[in-house]
Amino acid sequence: MSLPFINRELSWLEFNQRVLNEALRSDLPLLERVKFLAITASNLDEFFQVRVGSLMLLQRSGRKNPDPSGMTPTQQLTAIRRRVQKMVEDQYHLFAEDLTKGLRSAGIRLLSTKGLTPTQYDQVAAAFHDQISPLLTPLAVVAGEEPPLVPALQLIVTCRVKDTETGAIRHVLIPIPDGVARRIPVSEVGDGVAFVLVEDVVALHAEELFPGEDVEATTCFRVTRNGDIAVQEDDASDLAGEMEEVLAARKLSGTVRLELPSSLPRDLAKVIQEVCGATSNETYRFAGPLALAGFMDLAFLPGFDQLRDEDWPSQPSPELAPGDSIFEAISRRDVLLHQPYESFEPVMRLIEEAADDPQVVSIKQVLYRTARQSRIIDALIRAAENGKTVTVLVELKARFDEARNLLRAEELQRAGAQIVYGVKGLKTHAKICLVVRREDGRLRRYVHLGTGNYNESTAKLYTDISLLTCRPEYGSDASLFFNAVTGRSKLLRFQRLVPAPTAMKPRLLELIASEAERARQGEPARILAKVNSLQDPEIIAALYQASKAGVEINLNVRGICCLKTGDARHSKHIRVVSVIDRFLEHARIFYFHQGGDPDIFIASADWMGRNLDRRVELMIPIEDSRARRRLLRILEAFFQDNTQASKILPDGSSERLKAAAGEKKFRAQEHFFKEARRTAKAREHERAMTFEPHVPK
Repeated sequence: MSLPFINRELSWLEFNQRVLNEALRSDLPLLERVKFLAITASNLDEFFQVRVGSLMLLQRSGRKNPDPSGMTPTQQLTAIRRRVQKMVEDQYHLFAEDLTKGLRSAGIRLLSTKGLTPTQYDQVAAAFHDQISPLLTPLAVVAGEEPPLVPALQLIVTCRVKDTETGAIRHVLIPIPDGVARRIPVSEVGDGVAFVLVEDVVALHAEELFPGEDVEATTCFRVTRNGDIAVQEDDASDLAGEMEEVLAARKLSGTVRLELPSSLPRDLAKVIQEVCGATSNETYRFAGPLALAGFMDLAFLPGFDQLRDEDWPSQPSPELAPGDSIFEAISRRDVLLHQPYESFEPVMRLIEEAADDPQVVSIKQVLYRTARQSRIIDALIRAAENGKTVTVLVELKARFDEARNLLRAEELQRAGAQIVYGVKGLKTHAKICLVVRREDGRLRRYVHLGTGNYNESTAKLYTDISLLTCRPEYGSDASLFFNAVTGRSKLLRFQRLVPAPTAMKPRLLELIASEAERARQGEPARILAKVNSLQDPEIIAALYQASKAGVEINLNVRGICCLKTGDARHSKHIRVVSVIDRFLEHARIFYFHQGGDPDIFIASADWMGRNLDRRVELMIPIEDSRARRRLLRILEAFFQDNTQASKILPDGSSERLKAAAGEKKFRAQEHFFKEARRTAKAREHERAMTFEPHVPK
């Protein structure tokens, strides 16, 4: 008998609905709601590029094999279209009927070009001539010829143009380059701000691009192309060169979504569909401006702090005193960071101090996604220039970051770093840095292991866990790890670290089965886990078996959850919640009770087939007693949340949890911030009251 399984793609859409639900909340500050709406639009862009693109390839190949939920590619695409159409209606109703009106009342006005004052019209005209027109390249659509290549995810103004002498009609496309600002500001009475959208400005002045012709009609559209194009590694002798070809191929790949305004002339719609190679199945109509993700910058508009949440600044780790050497701090004991409540600074300090410390002889690191202006990469370049041995595994297959990773890898290589472009056939997603330092005539290894990327920008927005340690077993395992991924040997013989794809899934299945057996013997048995996604069929099957045995299972799954809750036979003892709040939940933490001597891990991997079977990942056991207790408290807090948590329902949708009558409200992220602030202040006070003697060196 097949096990109950929720479709992966529909589960992801329900996650995006939970994000949209935040935008729908009237009790949230206005610009926070705008931010959440923009996030849902950005999420959909990637969903269509990757997931819908992959399904369309399967459909066109004739594949009819069902997924674990029993749905064929065609059935999934049909269900996705129906669900997305409803989501889009909700997005645009919110934008038009709530957010736009709220912004106007707050002094932020989106104007139509039809209602501009003479002064505003002159400002828009000046902006078109000075900032926009020189960057535009009209593309003619000529009957009988190959249609022009339409850039993906760009706004494109389509014009019906009539020759004033001959009366001939033709159509022209005007792509708006990414570098052009979406909002064109105009003067406004009072303290408010006003702006028009760049696509409206281009449409207003399009006739200036076609001397001797009249522009009879204009509309805007946007196309999404398949981004699920893999590197053919079996044939690639030069992975960097192959990746450049993949990036180019994405620009030419098939259309997976065409976005059009709800009302537009039929001839323009037909021309656009023919140019994009889109049918009605790929076409979506929108009752408002396209590309809502482009409104994200409104959330950070200066001068409107009252429309945003109160800032929650990262706090310094209590383990690190001002002026402390990072190596001295780690030597004292393991340092566990809960980001962004605690600052990511210690991780950057490890690499920056290592770059300049004359005692450091080598640095090895995996880079998956980095910041645009990365202090970490700058430090690695400096370390190489300072004569240290620097080895960096740069994952070129980090989707949508490939171009940036290529450029930074070249910079590192020019500085003298040894660059490895990932592992053949796998993505390297592990978060690990190894620093080797000469101390008292011997070599000592310092290791950073974490759940998040080496990206100081997202470290302020994503919740993650970092472990800084110099435990010999972890250092030895780190060396083995880098030897394996750079020397193309097997991920074996580790003392503490648990790698994927070789050992992580078997170890997880063993731990789940162990809890199940303890429950059958009448012992207390408990599993707590926090992951971004839960999809792997073997892990789900094992959790079902554990539930049937009586194991208490609490899962905090932010996004995709293919496990079916509420099934009396299979998931009676499984509870799944999802927390959506101001920070993106990104940490992976696992707890197995093990008869009162629990195993607690952090990991770079979610419980998905792609992570456990097709990526190089790491699961890290936590041995420091204080860190273990802290991680358990973090896990348990999410299951106390009755403010930002949603319960995952049997059909894959979700229901927001609310405090019962008389029950105190509890918000996990707010609790973590206040706890970090309280701990930092207490540590600062303790240091202020303590006299430390000066020790001559």
